[in-house]
Amino acid sequence: MSALPTPPAAIQRIVIAGGGTAGWMTAAALSKVLRGKVKITLIESEEIGTVGVGEATIPMIRLFNRVLELDEDEFVRETQGSFKLGIEFVNWGRVGSRYMHAFGRIGQDLWTVPFYQYWLKMYQAGKAPADIGEYAITRTAAYQNKFMRAPTDVQNSPLNDIAYAFHFDAGLYARYLRRHAEARGVRRIEGKIKNVDLKVSSGHVEALVMESGERVEGELFIDCSGFRGLLIEQTLHTGYEDWTHWLPCDRAIAVPSASVMPLTPYTRSTAHAAGWQWRIPLQHRTGNGHVFCSQHISEDEATAVLLANLDGEALAEPRMLRFATGMRRLGWNRNVVAVGLASGFMEPLESTSIHLIQTAIARLIDFFPTTGFNQVDIDEYNRQSRFEYERIRDFIILHYHLNQRTDSPFWVACREMPIPDTLAAKMRLFQTHGRIVRENNELFSEVAWLQVMHGQHLAAQSYHPLVDSLDEADVAEYLRGVRELIGRCADVMPDHAEFVASNCPARAA
Repeated sequence: MSALPTPPAAIQRIVIAGGGTAGWMTAAALSKVLRGKVKITLIESEEIGTVGVGEATIPMIRLFNRVLELDEDEFVRETQGSFKLGIEFVNWGRVGSRYMHAFGRIGQDLWTVPFYQYWLKMYQAGKAPADIGEYAITRTAAYQNKFMRAPTDVQNSPLNDIAYAFHFDAGLYARYLRRHAEARGVRRIEGKIKNVDLKVSSGHVEALVMESGERVEGELFIDCSGFRGLLIEQTLHTGYEDWTHWLPCDRAIAVPSASVMPLTPYTRSTAHAAGWQWRIPLQHRTGNGHVFCSQHISEDEATAVLLANLDGEALAEPRMLRFATGMRRLGWNRNVVAVGLASGFMEPLESTSIHLIQTAIARLIDFFPTTGFNQVDIDEYNRQSRFEYERIRDFIILHYHLNQRTDSPFWVACREMPIPDTLAAKMRLFQTHGRIVRENNELFSEVAWLQVMHGQHLAAQSYHPLVDSLDEADVAEYLRGVRELIGRCADVMPDHAEFVASNCPARAA
């Protein structure tokens, strides 16, 4: 009987190129999961700034923080954070219109079809509110500036459906995670990378050479170097898939402003003539930015639009960012895994930037390699990454494409542009009987798609036929009861600012 082949050696050294949110999230997670069995080194330079626009998140970040065993109140205090129940969209469907993409559940299940189908029948008959958010505790509470965590001592209540995320200072979050990572043995090297050495035999990265002359060797390298992609692109020439023909915004101008009250528990996205503006309320300031298309507005004009639409006084000089929406052709190439902006860029319309860092880390853990770097594992990592990016891409395109604005060439072009077949199929399916299918655990749920489609006036011709198995009077009474119960639950919730002040107030900045 022949002997079994010797398995490849275990990874002993991981080198992370770049800090910021992506680098320190990676270092904190890997140091927790690997339990000191692998040496982790992170290289960053104080002279190289980070983008730091990812201040709004989606609920999955709570899972990441729980894996790291972070105390949530401490985390919010340390990052000057606030809570987030959803995203309000202003002027997207039409000038003057607004709706909210609220987190979590809408309504309560009634029978064999989703709750929203019962609402859809009654809405089409003119017997239910146009705003389906009235059946969501998160949307109702957000517009009243209320917030609380889901109670543990109450059962079968809409309060149990409170799903939330956070607004926070991304720079402070990186600093907070750095303390946790270094406490678990991560070594940080300050300085700039001068050269990248490759192995002649395999083309794998062998070492990063610092300007100081220090040579940092490893078996697995994580590229967190931002847009430039020092390892994944400048060294390995992986290639970039550009999606600006679908998502033409290519600039963002960002500026912080003074805090104003009320402290709203939601992000706001306001569409302008050639892009949109974000508003993210933190404890010590408000984050603002104008994402725009440089073919339709100049940088100076875009800056003027942003500064004219701040709630409070600007606290710094506006900062310009240039980007091309898209993704790296391979997120994992040879022994390099790109995380964060090195892997691609999705404009922060639905607050997915930090989530894409989180899922890249999770996939790396799922397919953690040996020094053999099995190509089958790498291919599956890349397949899953592509699926995630493409489905998020489609969801963001939907916001632009599904508009009825006639006030500017930008919005007309977005409405008339060809769209990916996957998105077109999703829209057609909804237009028949209001059906929405969540495919292979894609990021955004059926009710997320519903809120954007309906909020931007995509009409369904009918509803699920099985809704008619219940008497209309019974459906009407049930909808009324759910709506009233949600209203009563929102009434007992505390004010968002009061909740923060009582549980997680930050120290003065």
